[in-house]
Amino acid sequence: MEQTHYPVIIIGGGQAGLSMSYCLTQRGIGHVIFERHQLGWAWRAQRWDSFCLVTPNWQCKLPGFPYDGDDPDGFMVNDQIIHYLERYAERFGPPLLTGINVERVGRHGGGGFVLRTSRGIFTADNVVAAVGNYHRRRFPALAARLPGAIHQLHSADYRCPAALPEGEVLVVGSAQSGAQIAEDLHLAGRRVHLCVGSAPRVNRFYRGRDVVAWLEDMGHYRLTVDHHPQGEDARRKTNHYVTGRDGGRDIDLRLFAGQGMQLHGRLLDIDEARRVLVTADDLAANLDNADDTARRIRESIDEWIAARGIDAPREPPYQPMWFPPPGQGAIPLDNLAAIIWAVGFHTDFSWIDLPAFDDKGYPRHRRGVSVEEGLHFLGLPWLWTWGSGRFEGVGEDAEYLAEHIAARLTVPAPQEARYAVR
Repeated sequence: MEQTHYPVIIIGGGQAGLSMSYCLTQRGIGHVIFERHQLGWAWRAQRWDSFCLVTPNWQCKLPGFPYDGDDPDGFMVNDQIIHYLERYAERFGPPLLTGINVERVGRHGGGGFVLRTSRGIFTADNVVAAVGNYHRRRFPALAARLPGAIHQLHSADYRCPAALPEGEVLVVGSAQSGAQIAEDLHLAGRRVHLCVGSAPRVNRFYRGRDVVAWLEDMGHYRLTVDHHPQGEDARRKTNHYVTGRDGGRDIDLRLFAGQGMQLHGRLLDIDEARRVLVTADDLAANLDNADDTARRIRESIDEWIAARGIDAPREPPYQPMWFPPPGQGAIPLDNLAAIIWAVGFHTDFSWIDLPAFDDKGYPRHRRGVSVEEGLHFLGLPWLWTWGSGRFEGVGEDAEYLAEHIAARLTVPAPQEARYAVR
């Protein structure tokens, strides 16, 4: 007879769910992971063929399983990421059940939780929602008004340039995914249009090191959301665009424009009479703001180096080589074969029937501990630090939640079993 009650049920079998399982296993706390698809499914199904990490491999430090390869300063490609997760699971054997969709979570009469799933009803004393916050693909209302002949897809469904119909391609959105997909198409020789938004950029390398290494030394990745200048608004920040491709480099949209990529401002509307897409007159401002962000980061590194007398090679200031013409832009519809919407996701926790969310549907929590006793969240961007939604910091958050759950269950956590948090 299948077990239907657990001290802890973890929902999600990605890096967050596996990290949580490891920390609970180390404490001898009974649990199970419910995964709708398969281990690391998002890495398998929602990444393009040339995808790679934008953070260096040494930042991959899941609990009890830091990066152990021979290229710590490199950037794992997607197959290597999946293999890393598979080896992690092989290392400690998490109680992972795949093919189970959790349809509803609510309160049990005894104070715990009842989970309605595709495999039946389960109950738990604690629930950990380790499903991130990228749940439903976002499409603007404008998408429904476009000609049917234009192939439309979300960035999560893009795979490679050859999979798109012949012709010009428009990428809408210039954060990490949009900028990297535009680069992928550009390098393949496709004629690319990119609608550039407010996403900031960052240099890959500066003064002899990966910028990530400098920021690590400066304590940036240990900054908590409580101490962030923007507070909880940091959770809504757009990621900086940069790439780990081919050993890592900047993504300089101005450089791409000089090579033939067509840059535009934000997408506003469709002019059906003229058969064009209308874009805002904000391209220059968006490029300038992205450059300013990269400059401020470089200046903070300069100050750090100077204050500590570090011997690091100097670099000349960045000089933009391309400037957009002023005025509102237009993109001819008749030349477009495909549009890739790199405009993000909706967060959807509507399947949790508990008063644990704000008026926008975002979890009300402190470092993953929900306002609803026994409910926990893991893997959200800036749940506690910059690394909370990444390989870099999800383990420390899992450790924190494991300590909290152990206290709830009055199960002592052996000192020697604890994951060392540094």
